[in-house]
Amino acid sequence: MANRKDKKKPLTIKPQPGAPKFRYAIITSRFNEDVTRPMHAAAKATLEQHQAELIDEIWVPGAWELPYAAQVLADTQRYDALVALGCVIRGETTHHEHIGREVSGGLMRVSLASQIPIGFGLLTTDTVDQAQARAGGEHGNKGVDAAMAAIELAELDRQYGMFDQDEFDDLPIDF
Repeated sequence: MANRKDKKKPLTIKPQPGAPKFRYAIITSRFNEDVTRPMHAAAKATLEQHQAELIDEIWVPGAWELPYAAQVLADTQRYDALVALGCVIRGETTHHEHIGREVSGGLMRVSLASQIPIGFGLLTTDTVDQAQARAGGEHGNKGVDAAMAAIELAELDRQYGMFDQDEFDDLPIDF
């Protein structure tokens, strides 16, 4: 079990150079691929820059399939973290609302049940222009953000993922 020597000192987790190399899978939706492909490339480059030991790349038909693929991959226990990338753009119906909500909730449930972090990179936008602005345009690239979240949570898990209950109760983190 992990043991924090100074339980009164604030807990700070940031990716550290020379930290153990982690194993990742990037799960990317092919739907709206003109948006998700640059997000995928940016997420992969970010993981490589942080010396990932392994980066598996899984492409699924659409955002709806992201939670299922995440569950399959989490069940292998091969990965320290996953990155899920997709793009849902508003259409003429409320379909995008249902997909976005269920995919988000599904990914969270997989992460909590498997205790494997999932970097969340699901864009839910009104227009293609808004999506492209977040896939390497004027608003950055959410693939980078999702990969960084996976890296930081893998590090959190490495440092503090195996507490016994007494140690867990003393952590200065609100849940």
